This record gives sequence, C-alpha cells and structure tokens, in this order.
Amino acid sequence: MFVGALELDILLGDVHSLKQKRSVLKPVLAEVRRRFDVSVAEAGQQDLHRRALIGVAVVAATGAHVRDVLDSCERFVAGRPEFELLSAHRRLLGPDD
Repeated sequence: MFVGALELDILLGDVHSLKQKRSVLKPVLAEVRRRFDVSVAEAGQQDLHRRALIGVAVVAATGAHVRDVLDSCERFVAGRPEFELLSAHRRLLGPDD
C-alpha cells in the first residue's frame, strides 16, 4: 500500500472576501474529488482571503499510480485561470516507511 499527499499553496485572483474565496474554492475542490477520486480539502490559510493551502491525499497499490494521480491533480489546479500555483510539495509513503 502506498499513500501520497500533495500540498498546494495557491494565490487567488480577484477575491476580496473570505466568502468569495469559499465560492471559488468549493467547486474546484469538488471537481478534484470527483475527477481523481482523492480526498481534498482546504488545509490552511483559511483566514487569508487571497491565499489557500489545498491538501490532497490518495491511497493506491503502487507508488507509480499515486504519483500519476498527484501529478494530474497538480496540473488540474495549476491550469485553473483563477489561481496562481505558488508551490507544490509531495510526500509518498510506502510499505518500507
């Protein structure tokens, strides 16, 4: 069993309140969850209206599959016009960890 985690630090474009931030993030998180069958949530910077920390987690039988899924999630979020991806950090845990 392999477990992967992805942390995405993003800057939101034309957002002026926490309510607007939620309205932008919520459908994107739902689409990531639906499209890639992962767990995803806003995991940090909830008090800043133009920044968000998105956490993605996936479990699979192979490390290659975990990497592929996390790559796809990162590309999907980075490709959104309303976001600027500032950084992405990954962690992969396998049976030997």
